[in-house]
Amino acid sequence: MARKTVPLSPTFCAAVKHKGKPAGEKYFDGGGLYLLVKSAGKYWRIDYSLHKKRNTYAAGVYPETSLADARKVRDTIRTQLAKGIDPNVFKRQATLVAMEAASTTYESVAKEFHNVKSPGWSEGHAAKWLRMNELYLFPALGKLPIAEIRTKTVLDALRKIEGKGILSTAHDVQQIIGQVFRFAVQVGHLDYNPIPDLRGALKPHTAKHFPAIVDPARIGEMLRAIDGYTGQPTTTAALQLSPLLFQRPGNIRAMEWSWVNIETRTLSIPSESMKGIKERKLNGKPHIVPLADQAISILQRIQELTGHCKFVFPGVRTFSRPMSDGTINAALRRLDFGADEHVAHGFRATARTIIEERFPDIDAEIVEAALAHGKPGPLGSAYDRSEYLEDRRKVFQIWADYLDELRTGATIIPIRSAA
Repeated sequence: MARKTVPLSPTFCAAVKHKGKPAGEKYFDGGGLYLLVKSAGKYWRIDYSLHKKRNTYAAGVYPETSLADARKVRDTIRTQLAKGIDPNVFKRQATLVAMEAASTTYESVAKEFHNVKSPGWSEGHAAKWLRMNELYLFPALGKLPIAEIRTKTVLDALRKIEGKGILSTAHDVQQIIGQVFRFAVQVGHLDYNPIPDLRGALKPHTAKHFPAIVDPARIGEMLRAIDGYTGQPTTTAALQLSPLLFQRPGNIRAMEWSWVNIETRTLSIPSESMKGIKERKLNGKPHIVPLADQAISILQRIQELTGHCKFVFPGVRTFSRPMSDGTINAALRRLDFGADEHVAHGFRATARTIIEERFPDIDAEIVEAALAHGKPGPLGSAYDRSEYLEDRRKVFQIWADYLDELRTGATIIPIRSAA
């Protein structure tokens, strides 16, 4: 005989008690839905049949799941069954997706991206990329499932950086988070990347060039002040070499004696110590800097003090490391050349600007090569070949002689270069 089903009511569900059966009592509502009443509590169950196999679906616990909610679940399951979908299989898959989404946080995806990409980056860039996340993004977004992060949440994090007045950092961080979200889409953690929607949301940032003195008379004043510097002899030598070599400050302060060849009058900076992508660092050629007479004289003088060390300019506290990256800038400030007027990196701009203005016959491409500015195409690589060393050597000597004239306060007129 078919079981007689009387629809349940909210009052009945609240009042019914367990009657003692170990397996509990079942009270049917129709369509396979019933309330299972046991000593431990009341549970919603739905019996169903698919592909001639019977099964039971757990639809919730009463009273957290009400009668009305249980009926909605039953209706959903009937729709799934009509499409040939097993509700228990569907539920397990949904649970796995939810668990994966909950565990796929912004921090985990960012570190996954870092692990994938950092082998192709320079060590410095890889470390800086991760440090920016640790400082600005992990505290605000790190523990959030990346699929649940919305543009407003990201914008709030960026606004905090913007509010500190470091606009360049805010834009850099926006670029970093964009990389992470784009990667999340590529590997299937996300279906949509919301970061492009933030384009233009931050205050514009105008990049500033490194402050540099380009007035010849003022350059002469700076050179005389450097010669009168009373600090560490190594700092004085680094200051004196900086305008002569006009290389990146990091290459000056980290200069090693193994790079210096007094006989060939060259400084050979290994490719791995140069600015650039990791591939170029690993496979590139050394950057050769010809040494003018004045540079040779300074190096020979400082060699008496530090020639036994690895570094030409070792640190004050230990010879095993080079001088601090802030040493030259600090010395310039002591000489009353503030950070708004001239910095260590500014010697490059000084040389590039003055050579272009005062020595128009010097090929600009050779100056760019002297600055180690990479140029794509065959022309750029040609100027980096060793046979152009003599042209560079002429440029560095002309520049060094010109600086000597500025130092003495001579009247400077443009000189037509033979280089």
